[in-house]
Amino acid sequence: MFGLFQKKGGEPEEKAREKQREPGGENARFKEFSAQFLPEELSILAVTGANGFGGGKTSGEELWTASIGLTAWMEEDSPDIHRGEFVLSTIGDDQLLEILRRRTPRDFIVKFRGRVSEDGRRLLLLDLPEPGFDPDLKAILEEQKKPVTIEEEGLGVFTLNRQVNWFEAGVDWLGTEISLVFDREEDRAGCAANARALLASAADWDRRVREYAAGELLDSANDWAEDGEEPITREQFMERMEPESVEIRADGSFEFWFADGEMFYGHSIHVSGDLTGGPDAAQMEG
Repeated sequence: MFGLFQKKGGEPEEKAREKQREPGGENARFKEFSAQFLPEELSILAVTGANGFGGGKTSGEELWTASIGLTAWMEEDSPDIHRGEFVLSTIGDDQLLEILRRRTPRDFIVKFRGRVSEDGRRLLLLDLPEPGFDPDLKAILEEQKKPVTIEEEGLGVFTLNRQVNWFEAGVDWLGTEISLVFDREEDRAGCAANARALLASAADWDRRVREYAAGELLDSANDWAEDGEEPITREQFMERMEPESVEIRADGSFEFWFADGEMFYGHSIHVSGDLTGGPDAAQMEG
């Protein structure tokens, strides 16, 4: 075992082993997690996806559930390749998560010991990954790294951003280039039709979205102001919003993102709504 199951920070080995055996300790947490996987340990080669290792934990927990997406995997001694969306995960502390991030790049072939869930969609990491190679996995890796583009009449060429799984293109918004975004899973024809409608009335939508954001967030912006600064007016708030992107969906819902013009010290302004009812929520984020 590795990381949180190795001795740490100069602890004598026996002391570390005693710590692992403590009920509710690190080893117990790993055992609880590993019970979700089949017992057989395999030597595995895998292709990582568009993002590196990330971690999640609930409030009060010290250990992370560290995970990374895979697009293909195979047993080292088997020709069978499993393709799709898979998750490789383990339990670890801050140090282990950082090590995994360094050793396991995105769009890479890795080799590791692991266990597989019954449905084959999840894998448990049992040791530190190493660079791996297989010619068939290499072909899969090269294919997944190729740019994916689509062209929509009147909107331009959209490129797939694999890290967030959406298509994006630069479009003109009243003299400013912003990103127009379609989620990959959405009906693209519906998204494109709604985007054309939004852009055709850009001046009206720009005004409505800015007015709504000012109505919701002006007081908060003035709360953020330095002592002695003049209060920001409604008109100044609207002028300082800098459009960056808009996501449009097939059902007509949208999400606008603006730079805050330093009203919230570099945070973003997020306004959502739909083409029928207009904007209906605004918040400062980031």
